[in-house]
Amino acid sequence: MSLLRVSPLAGLLSAALLLTGCFNEADKTPQQSVDQRLRLAMLQPPRSGLTPLSDDAFKLSRWSTAETLVVLDKMGEAKPALATNWQQTGDNRWRFELRPEVKFHDGSALDAATVVNALTVAAQAAPKPRILDGVQLTAEADGQLAVIVTTAQPDPLLPQRLSSPQLAILSKKAYSADGTVNPRHTGSGPFELVQVNGTSSARLERFAGYWGKQAKASGIDVSFVPDGTARGAALRTGSADIVEAIPVSQAPLLDQRLIHEVPMPRTNTLYLNTKSGVMQDAALRAAVRDAINRQQLVDNVYEKRADVAQGLLGPALPWAAELRQPVSDPVTAAKPAGETITLATFSDRAELPEVAVYLAQQLTAAGFTVNQVVREYSQIESDALAGKFDAFILSRATVLDSGDPVAYMYSDFACKGSFNIAQLCRPEIDQALQKAAAIPAGNARREAIMRAENLILSTDAAIPILHERVIQGEAADIRDAVRDPRERTLINAATQRVSQAG
Repeated sequence: MSLLRVSPLAGLLSAALLLTGCFNEADKTPQQSVDQRLRLAMLQPPRSGLTPLSDDAFKLSRWSTAETLVVLDKMGEAKPALATNWQQTGDNRWRFELRPEVKFHDGSALDAATVVNALTVAAQAAPKPRILDGVQLTAEADGQLAVIVTTAQPDPLLPQRLSSPQLAILSKKAYSADGTVNPRHTGSGPFELVQVNGTSSARLERFAGYWGKQAKASGIDVSFVPDGTARGAALRTGSADIVEAIPVSQAPLLDQRLIHEVPMPRTNTLYLNTKSGVMQDAALRAAVRDAINRQQLVDNVYEKRADVAQGLLGPALPWAAELRQPVSDPVTAAKPAGETITLATFSDRAELPEVAVYLAQQLTAAGFTVNQVVREYSQIESDALAGKFDAFILSRATVLDSGDPVAYMYSDFACKGSFNIAQLCRPEIDQALQKAAAIPAGNARREAIMRAENLILSTDAAIPILHERVIQGEAADIRDAVRDPRERTLINAATQRVSQAG
């Protein structure tokens, strides 16, 4: 099947038209300022209709429209949200007490039955939300305002797991018989999602019945702007108040007072296909490992706004470097003899195609023949997961779900992991991850995590390149936008636009 090719100019014009439609002059009227609406430009459009069972859940949490039973603090500790407290009542059982007098946007009340319904739908979904990879979970009511959550195996991090936006609690009206989940008018956060215009925009309004402090902004106007140049222009021209993920190439063109670097638990990693193609050969994977010049990528592509990777887990987890041990007896690299590699990545993150160009040059210099494939993420994810590429460059959040990297490692590197692009299956890695997962939070768990990382790195199935910092744009009159390394919150009840006159 032939692919439709769109010129860079056409893409830029499309992005400009999108901005014109979503950030028009009417947004700058005095009335709009009085209304205190926030204009937000986001990187990726919804991929799954904004169902919380997918990665779209993180949009719902960044808009503060869908809430979870618990949230995580900066240290990754579980704190109350829709649940006020909890305790472990058995090896496999936890009891969560629910916050009273919480109303959903449709007017219904939070109760145990609602929570049981939401968690049961997530546990029985196909595919499951990533946070539930390898977890069998059931929930039952314990009176009106308490829930018992039981897991097939002991899960010492269950509260942290339930903080994942993919396990947000929506009202019963959100869940239909055909398995779809609609977050419109069904969340419980300070902002109510009232309108979604496909993959172009969304609109939220302040929810007057919120159980916590009222939102200072009257609403949020969201536009999905995949083009990085267009997002940078939105901040520069004042068309957007808050801009997500400004490309490093755009940062020097902007007022430096308006951009903020947030260290991310996000690693730019090269995944190599261990199941089919030339990368089945461990010695050729080692040759790829030795050919990569990480510093060149940090300096030239990321303009020094990133950190060279020493492992899968970066400086956002400061304990990782302290506990990391070098791989013992690394595989000796073979001498490439022109073997062809299909190197793929996606264009949604503006730096990745440029990373691919540099990697292709480095691998060609090492003796490989490299073919490149670049598409939008929505058009390439299924092929990557199916193992159709020899190598795939991915910008991957390493503690996105539970605040703990075990879930990410299981998803990406366990035999049954749902995001196993490397097609990796090693019993010793599965065993190490299972052991780490069984240990309560603390130093012993961290040490077990780093032993698992060491085993993964020894396969050269995933070659960490660099750790990213996200660049967030905020207009001069914006106050209290959230700079969250976990990318869970961006706008909350305190976020507001302050009158220039004030």
